[in-house]
Amino acid sequence: MDEINNKKGGISVDTEHIFPIIKKWLYSEKDIFLREIVSNATDAITKLKRLEALGEASDIGDDFRITVTLDKNARTLAVTDNGIGMTEDELQRYICQIALSGALDFIQKYEGEGDASKNGIIGHFGLGFYSAFMVSAEVEIVTRSYTGAPAVRWLCDEAGEYEIFPSDEEARGTTVTLHIAEGEDEYLDAGKIRSMLNKYCAFMPIEIYFVDVDEETEKAAKPAEEGAEPEAPAPVNDTHPLWQKAPSECTPEEYNDFYHKVFGDFRDPLFYIHINADYPLNFKGILYFPRINHEYDSLEGEVKLYYNQVFVADNIKEVIPEYLLMLKGVLDCPELPLNVSRSYLQTNSYVSKVSAHIVKKVADKLNSLYNTEREKYEQLWDDIRTFIEYACMRDRKFYDRVKSALLLHLTDDTYTTIDDYLADAKEKHENTIYYAADKTTQAQYISLFAAQGIKVALFDRMIDVQFIHTIEQNMSGVKFVRIDADVAEALRGEGEATADPVLEALFREVSGNEKLTVKFENLKDTRLPAMLNISEESRRMEEMMKLYAMSSGTDAGSFPQEMTLVVNAAAPLTARLSGMAADEAKADSARKMAKQIYMLALLAQRQLRADELQSFLDDSFDLLEQL
Repeated sequence: MDEINNKKGGISVDTEHIFPIIKKWLYSEKDIFLREIVSNATDAITKLKRLEALGEASDIGDDFRITVTLDKNARTLAVTDNGIGMTEDELQRYICQIALSGALDFIQKYEGEGDASKNGIIGHFGLGFYSAFMVSAEVEIVTRSYTGAPAVRWLCDEAGEYEIFPSDEEARGTTVTLHIAEGEDEYLDAGKIRSMLNKYCAFMPIEIYFVDVDEETEKAAKPAEEGAEPEAPAPVNDTHPLWQKAPSECTPEEYNDFYHKVFGDFRDPLFYIHINADYPLNFKGILYFPRINHEYDSLEGEVKLYYNQVFVADNIKEVIPEYLLMLKGVLDCPELPLNVSRSYLQTNSYVSKVSAHIVKKVADKLNSLYNTEREKYEQLWDDIRTFIEYACMRDRKFYDRVKSALLLHLTDDTYTTIDDYLADAKEKHENTIYYAADKTTQAQYISLFAAQGIKVALFDRMIDVQFIHTIEQNMSGVKFVRIDADVAEALRGEGEATADPVLEALFREVSGNEKLTVKFENLKDTRLPAMLNISEESRRMEEMMKLYAMSSGTDAGSFPQEMTLVVNAAAPLTARLSGMAADEAKADSARKMAKQIYMLALLAQRQLRADELQSFLDDSFDLLEQL
């Protein structure tokens, strides 16, 4: 048997096998091919600029540009740059060998691999160019190096078979021409190409111009107006996006204009956060709190991820904590690869640090607004309250950062912090925060508390039930009690009330609820004959069951409420009713009066059902006729 010697080698790949895979699977979205080709053109110009700075190139001028040309009749889409260009040897090395990246080669030679994220060169892996074959039957390159070496033309079909020819091109740079394949006609539509450029290339650092040959031909056929100057073409991109500037150089108008342009929202954002993180994170961005009309608006935000001004993806949930997903904005993270994947983002430590930094910046912004622009902060509070409450519920660290800036919207339309509320309440109701769920329905209860100088917070959103629970967990000893849950000590008058068994039985009868709890109290407000209370615990349980039913799609069923009718023994009307109930001749009138008192108490507690309302109206009319 022959002796086997140790050998080393490299895996070879046949183009006939790899090209079909590239054509179908290189990127999940075919549109990305345009980003890749334009990014390569950007790199070519960036490299040439760098060589000039190093003294390796001279007399290159400063009119750098990229032109994307669509010719529908010829079925071609071309990308032209006036950058570094390639010699024949470089074309053989960087184009004819898959995954041998010219960008990486250049970085290692002129910058050092460690600075790859900071030098503005986009391509790292050498595969981006081949995305052109996802939509092309044939790809053509014409290129001339800045060195003055002869120009060269390269032509390759979708099977990976290529030819190289001499070219008479005199201009420095490269043109990549895609011969669009049959069945890919959408990439011959000017509107589609403009949309792709706007999505993927809107902020690339080199000016990009789009030329539609059909449109230019049509313009040329029209007679020019006498004396009219031809309109200079405008680039399709903004080479100096707002996030690249220092915050001190940006005006509020610029921040708002940028928001309108990028997100198509005609409303101004509530406020913005400009992030300029240096070592060790190295990322920039602008985040906006959008204006939401009400809590049922879509809370889905949109954060666009960029790599050196090149669009990578949007709605990156892995970079923004899910409880801040209502944010809109842009993040430019040159530490991330251009071909970043969701699975990469989920496990990358840099991403988790970026996410933590964003949370801190949001908290810092809220605290800054509270401390330095209190009036503005109060005006914003109702718009951002749902976001902040949700974030506090999901992240204890976030809560700890912003807890001193959490506001309570009071029923008198003023605002206070939780700490200030508790400090003011120390003498009358220590560690208890009273709140209302509806200013209109619970107006009677609110007025009772207001008469005793007790402030009432307004919690009128579904999320508030869970938020209250979070605060109670985080602030030991603090309780939230709805104003109709029990008789507050401050509402009680002097002396112990005496129970009246006759009235107790009468109120159970007229309510139709034999199990109704009836309690007698001396209340300070003697005009009020009775009020209905529902225990805090039973009502919270009922609301939690409703929330669960909404989220699970199941029927919540009915949770029994612990309802108590509090009869005011100090009210003259109660004393009168007691006398009537003890007189057999007035028993019917007493029953009607008791029912009216009960229905008024019920009406102050909640909206009446149709049958209850009809009964209440009928009894009211009867009473009026007897006057």
